[in-house]
Amino acid sequence: MVNAHKVKQDICEIGRRLYNKGFAAANDGNITVRISDNEVLCTPTMHSKGFLKPDDICTIDMTGKQTAGRKKRSSEALLHLEIYKQRPELKSVVHCHPPHATAFAVAREPIPQCVLPEVEVFLGDVPITKYETPGGQAFADTIIPFVDKSNVIILANHGTVSFGEDVEKAYWWTEILDAYCRILMLSKQLGRVNYLDQTKSQELLDLKDQWGFTDPRLTDEYKNCDICANDVFRESWANSGVERTAFDAPPAMPAASTANNGSSNSTSGNSADEERLVQMITEQVMQQLRS
Repeated sequence: MVNAHKVKQDICEIGRRLYNKGFAAANDGNITVRISDNEVLCTPTMHSKGFLKPDDICTIDMTGKQTAGRKKRSSEALLHLEIYKQRPELKSVVHCHPPHATAFAVAREPIPQCVLPEVEVFLGDVPITKYETPGGQAFADTIIPFVDKSNVIILANHGTVSFGEDVEKAYWWTEILDAYCRILMLSKQLGRVNYLDQTKSQELLDLKDQWGFTDPRLTDEYKNCDICANDVFRESWANSGVERTAFDAPPAMPAASTANNGSSNSTSGNSADEERLVQMITEQVMQQLRS
């Protein structure tokens, strides 16, 4: 049995994090958690996410109809419901406007790959949707081409939406993405962004496979793609108005020939470099889980 009150408390806690991080100014953002086949807990419209109480959280069904709660549901609930329909295993969706990631949404600049180890392992390629007016089904439908290949999506000229097995994990992807976008912007101000080379980039992809994280680049469909060139979502750029202008393209890095059938062998074996990388990323994960 799902403890609905506990879930509402968790939603309020994530709302406070969004507000305190500056990811949801004023009444921005919305959070949902699916608690049964046809029941979704949803934050209310016109209410600051930093000051939510469990009693503020309403309940909607999978059509968007509000079935319980004293405050009106978020106007963007259809976006959340479409994600649940496309990926029934998911239990939570977080939408907000983190400033650094949203800057990429406004510029429609693709997120560079093969720069930070944590981002390669936890996020991979991050798509940018085409723009639609928020709130309607057309807006919700913009995520359909991407939702099965990523856990976080940038919404053009709007913000981000991320999703996971619980509200903590759904929020986690947004925080990682915004921190990365900030680092990219600061690095650009210093002068340049240095990309990892092909060997080290492939090692990260191999580790991702070994640890059970999914990535389209580990499937047969993309086994021959350039692993650092945003090849997973590149075909969507023209339709979304996405163009690489602020950051240089990475050097060409075709996938390793050993990366077949969704798996590959590490090119570094049990080297000291790989051990240090495993330790670094593990420490990052534990820090996030403790926060």
